[in-house]
Amino acid sequence: MHQNPCRTVVFNMSKESKVHPFFSILFFNFFAFLHAHTVLQTYIVQLHPHGTTRPLFASKSRWHLSFLERTVSPEENHSSRLLYSYSSAMEGFAAMLSESEMESLQKLPDVVAIRPDMRFQLQTTYSYKFLGLGPTREDAWYKSGFGRGVIIGVLDTGVWPESPSFSDRGMPPVPKKWRGICQEGQDFSSSNCNRKLIGARFFTKGHRMASTSASPETVQEYASPRDSHGHGTHTTSTAGGVSVPMASVLGLGSGVARGMAPGAHIAVYKIPLQLAVFEQWSMEFQLYVQQETMAPIQNSVSNEAPWIATIGASTLDRKFPAIVQLDNGQFLYGESMYPGNRFASTTKELELVYVTGGDNGSEFCFRGSLPREKVQGKMVVCDRGVNGRTEKGLAVKESGGAAMILANTAINLEEDSVDVHVLPATLIGFDEAVRLKAYINSTSKPGARIVYGGTVIGKSRAPAVAQFSARGPSYSNPSILKPDVIAPGVNIIAAWPQNLGPSSLPEDPRRTNFTVMSGTSMACPHVSGIAALIRSAHPRWSPAAVKSAIMTTADVTDHSGHPIMDGDKPAGVFAIGAGHVNPERALGPGLVYDIRPDDYVTHLCTLRYTRSDIFTITHRNVSCNDLLQKNRGFSLNYPSISIIFKHGTTSKMIKRQVTNVGSPNSIYSVEVSAPEGVKVRVRPQRLVFKHINQRLSYKVWFISRNKARRGEVDFAQGHLTWVHSEHGLYRVRSPISVTWK
Repeated sequence: MHQNPCRTVVFNMSKESKVHPFFSILFFNFFAFLHAHTVLQTYIVQLHPHGTTRPLFASKSRWHLSFLERTVSPEENHSSRLLYSYSSAMEGFAAMLSESEMESLQKLPDVVAIRPDMRFQLQTTYSYKFLGLGPTREDAWYKSGFGRGVIIGVLDTGVWPESPSFSDRGMPPVPKKWRGICQEGQDFSSSNCNRKLIGARFFTKGHRMASTSASPETVQEYASPRDSHGHGTHTTSTAGGVSVPMASVLGLGSGVARGMAPGAHIAVYKIPLQLAVFEQWSMEFQLYVQQETMAPIQNSVSNEAPWIATIGASTLDRKFPAIVQLDNGQFLYGESMYPGNRFASTTKELELVYVTGGDNGSEFCFRGSLPREKVQGKMVVCDRGVNGRTEKGLAVKESGGAAMILANTAINLEEDSVDVHVLPATLIGFDEAVRLKAYINSTSKPGARIVYGGTVIGKSRAPAVAQFSARGPSYSNPSILKPDVIAPGVNIIAAWPQNLGPSSLPEDPRRTNFTVMSGTSMACPHVSGIAALIRSAHPRWSPAAVKSAIMTTADVTDHSGHPIMDGDKPAGVFAIGAGHVNPERALGPGLVYDIRPDDYVTHLCTLRYTRSDIFTITHRNVSCNDLLQKNRGFSLNYPSISIIFKHGTTSKMIKRQVTNVGSPNSIYSVEVSAPEGVKVRVRPQRLVFKHINQRLSYKVWFISRNKARRGEVDFAQGHLTWVHSEHGLYRVRSPISVTWK
């Protein structure tokens, strides 16, 4: 009987949707839970660290147990209910309780808060676990020493040094090679640096930092390395934050927060972006740059220089369901991290309103655009776009609205970046938005409620390409396939400063050490941290070798073993590059494609950069004629392959050289998946290595079977893989893109 709602939901939602299997599982368990009142549940009990009852007990664990003795039946074994005691990140304990026991416990002195730890609740802030990193002695973290000895330099909006993600507890001393400083400034002293955050600088020339007349609606900038916007703190902790237990965003996504390289040191450079920052950075340690991609359409990729690792964004299989239940019985899938998002939490039914017409942007919910008489006490539908997502919720709240449905438009499609809204809210995809608006137009008094579903993992396919992630090929430099790889960039939980609420709105009074953000800016530090792990394990590798290892070991299938998806189709090389990062495999790639700095200069010459252009980039006077004479038939030794057939061209040859970093006496054989319309020939077809660090070369001929049609551009893709003879111990894969221009 209790399964009937599930059957109804599945039937009502049986349109062609990628997430309906997830719906059925979620709703089955959701409604089953609603009727399982007597089942014991795990709760996290937070206590006051200086509780008045603490001195009465000999130990903290005994103190924690005393709370259960006062709430659990005397017939019960109290100690069996106590799961964990905490005293570092917070004072408190985890225990199995019934709902009535939890309510009794809440009334006891020294109890600060009690939060449910649902069986659907994620036990980690997750992206590192999703990437296969875990604290076992066989995995990449242990093999790389967690990144110890490496310094990660971050160019961003600064850092909030008091964040627990930058604690230096257990960190080794500052490396002797470090030549940077901890620059003092507004609300930032040298004591804010430690063995974790070993350096910090800020660059203010040409940029007004501290506003003398900051309005309540703006965030005051610090004239120091201190982060006032949160972006830098978030990305820095993603790359190299230490382990923080009991991390969450107001109770959601709770678990242990860790950066990709938790043992690495961090140096922060607060910018407006200036060349002076790069110059100072490169003087202090070896330059290894990563940049995110920009914008969501073909040819939108930027930061495409070959010495930069260009990172696209992907999704996780973690969801924060916040489902709209219409009063006609239909369900619309949505997601939210509104603080009320607890399993079995439901808003009351409200009248729906979608304010349109006029020229004040009310459909986008601009502040001041919503008439109070139309939205007071109602659930307001806001179209996504133009202004910020959380700002729309603030506009609804300021106008008296009680809740918000944020509706994707055709531009955003099904992209699902969640937010910590300031009022009950959810984000629905474009397909669901069409259904919602059709329903509103079909009745005189539409109504709905939001059903929150907590944190759900493992019920959806991932990784997939984020809707907002940029796609190649590059307009300005199509000779290099970009992006290089993709990495987690959607709904990433990481550190957050205490001057801002988790919504990032100045009007948000809430404070938390962590929040959620989405963007290629979130994907980039994942790869930066992985690069630190590789560099720690292989300190003599060049930046190019590190990037090669990341690229040639990347995955092209998701965790279900199917091709990574880009919307409703398999992702192509212009969306994922070499694939999705795999840190475990990247630590042992077998072969690497290395590049010397001089090779980049020759590459610029092949692109017909002028002498003055090259001098601007390299500060070197270069004769391209001389370089190209010495390097006839030059092709950059890049881990991916990009071939361009201009009108009238039917064949191309490229050369590559690989360095054996795997095992001695290794034999590799080539496997080729030829792009459609292209014949591919590789010589030699076997590479026989006798020792470590030996270098061998090969050539690849591409013969076009198609003719480039004047005024048109066509594309094809494939891959070339060198496979180790011992049961495929190493698979060194290079994506191939072909363009007829």
